[in-house]
Amino acid sequence: MNLSDKKIFATIFFSIFTSVTGVGIVVPLLPVYAHNLGATGLYISLIFGAFSLSRTFLLPYFGKTSDRKGRKPFIVAGLLGYTLVSIAFMFSSDVNSLIAIRFLQGMASAMIMPVAQAYIGDITPEGSEGFYMGLFNLSLFLSLSIGPIAGGVISDKFSLNSAFASMGILAFIGCMLSLFLLPPVSSERVARRDRSPALITGLLKDRVVAGLFILRLCYIFCIGIIWCFLPVYVDLEFGFSGSLIGILVMLGVCISGMLQVPMGLLADRLNKKYMIISGCLIIVYAIYSFSWAEGFWDIIVADVLFGVGGGLSTPPVMALCVIKGNETKSMGSIMGLLTMGHSLGMLLGSFFAGIIMDYFGLKNAFPLGAIIMTAGILSFILLIRGEESISRISVRE
Repeated sequence: MNLSDKKIFATIFFSIFTSVTGVGIVVPLLPVYAHNLGATGLYISLIFGAFSLSRTFLLPYFGKTSDRKGRKPFIVAGLLGYTLVSIAFMFSSDVNSLIAIRFLQGMASAMIMPVAQAYIGDITPEGSEGFYMGLFNLSLFLSLSIGPIAGGVISDKFSLNSAFASMGILAFIGCMLSLFLLPPVSSERVARRDRSPALITGLLKDRVVAGLFILRLCYIFCIGIIWCFLPVYVDLEFGFSGSLIGILVMLGVCISGMLQVPMGLLADRLNKKYMIISGCLIIVYAIYSFSWAEGFWDIIVADVLFGVGGGLSTPPVMALCVIKGNETKSMGSIMGLLTMGHSLGMLLGSFFAGIIMDYFGLKNAFPLGAIIMTAGILSFILLIRGEESISRISVRE
């Protein structure tokens, strides 16, 4: 990676870091806040599902369009949207307004993440996909580690509106970094492509891409359960404070973040397929473990294991996506597809966990996550079986 590309990488890294830290401050507080407003499990799932719903529908469009028109405009506009959404949160007073605001936040998010990931993919040297995507993912995991604990402290010491204001300030900083430090669209490599990007439906015909999409969806299904309902679960069952809930959410994300770079380096040298499967098996065990937790340390162990599984499996998944993006000349579309799997997983995970909470008891949502993750692993194995390309690109000399 040359000096110019390193500057682009650093700008996107810190822009995403600041903005996602702001989101991390607020998101773990929303389930308890909504529950205190009288929201049932279904309504809590709708608050999180509204974000995923709007994002899911718009991700293919923004990812594909950024392949033709460049990355910078979408990143800047999305970060500005995050800033405005944080102001709207400060004026929300009921569950319905929270659902509407989260819907708008999902629209802004659809402009940011797949486009930022595609930009990193554009400038990543061949053979180092695992390392650079792992390094970029570090910005996400670090911010999501710092955000929840900061949000818990801000909420306990000041107020929830202070947490919303912090989110807005950090998103605005990220917006300004991208606006002034990213080069103009005319200098982006993607803007000089004269080939139309592949359609989402065409990409899904590739068995490797389809396997990665399904696996991502199932993994985020589990995260949807944890992010939406673990705070409520530990609040009701064990009486955790806001700060302790923040630490709990932070811990699993922090473990994953710490593993991104070393696992990314390994993914460039080892068999990516086996790394992915191993990490996902750990995730299955971890999420099921929440259902038999009897106290603080049981929750901590399950949370740490979930982080280890995600840290092991995410870099090779992202590396394969970059490789496929370069092969198809549709990096934005590939990243949009992967992020669409993320959104669908969060939407379905939060929705079904909400239904289970209302009718069968919240504890039973965690075994559901284990079942879905197991199904994702089996689907991935079946789809990549016999695929020569997965063997060729899983081990790079």
